[in-house]
Amino acid sequence: MTHPRQSNLVAVGFMLLASALIAGTSLLAKAIGHGVLGDALHPLQISHGRFLFAFIAISCAVAVIRPRFTKPELGLHVVRTTCGWAGISLMFAAIAYIPLSDATAISFLNPVCAMMLAIPLLGERVGPVRWGAAAIALLGALVLLRPGTGSFQPAAFLALGAAAVMGLEITIIKLLSGREAPIQILIVNNTLGLIIASIAVLFVWQAPTPSQWIALAALGTMMALAQTCFIQSMRRAEASFVAPFSYATLVFVTLYDLVIFNTRPDAVSLIGAAIIIAGAGLLVWREARVKSSGFQPIPAPEHPPAQRDHRG
Repeated sequence: MTHPRQSNLVAVGFMLLASALIAGTSLLAKAIGHGVLGDALHPLQISHGRFLFAFIAISCAVAVIRPRFTKPELGLHVVRTTCGWAGISLMFAAIAYIPLSDATAISFLNPVCAMMLAIPLLGERVGPVRWGAAAIALLGALVLLRPGTGSFQPAAFLALGAAAVMGLEITIIKLLSGREAPIQILIVNNTLGLIIASIAVLFVWQAPTPSQWIALAALGTMMALAQTCFIQSMRRAEASFVAPFSYATLVFVTLYDLVIFNTRPDAVSLIGAAIIIAGAGLLVWREARVKSSGFQPIPAPEHPPAQRDHRG
């Protein structure tokens, strides 16, 4: 029998690894979309590569594991996958224009968006603490937009849009998680995502360079590994315990951006990110205060930061 403390440590390790891999996918997307490895590729082509190679990686895992599948709820899967594809495409577009740290910080708004969407879609009730946490996080996003300054970042609205649709994705995942196995949700998601991305990329396709093909393959594989690590982390510990460790993604992307692109976060970026993390962290604390039985971990969305079960 695994000791709870040992299980928690393993869960933290998996979450930190997932965070490092997610940060790596953002770095690769920025390099591909920034023209570092050849002529810049369109965000839709980058997201196509993400789904293509993630599908290959997950299909290989399915072939080895040979899990039992049940009849999927295709309607929910289509909505979830469309949100995931749109969110990842918007995020890849955003990081081509703004620092990785800013885009990643804004992505931490996705659980806030999920909380808001859970009210009309899931009939959940939200108390003053959670509304306050949402307000704090949204204030941080406003800081990162830099309104009224010469450094106003309109591209940050792309990241905000990504957070919004990923919030909807989280809500749909919650509906699916109690009905289908995580591996089934992953393979269906990536299959549908590949179909959607393949249609969209027809309008912007250009032949990638060999270096870009390698980067796209690495991006898709890293995303599949990140989702796997995320699920393993959530299976081994309470979501409210491991969720804060996903904020390490911000540390990793800041480090990667500094080393590779020599981009240093300014004071506004640091303040905005801190405010968003404070708001999202308050939500995590609130969930830790809610005692509920029968918690079921849920599969990872496209960008897993601050993922948890939304209750209370």
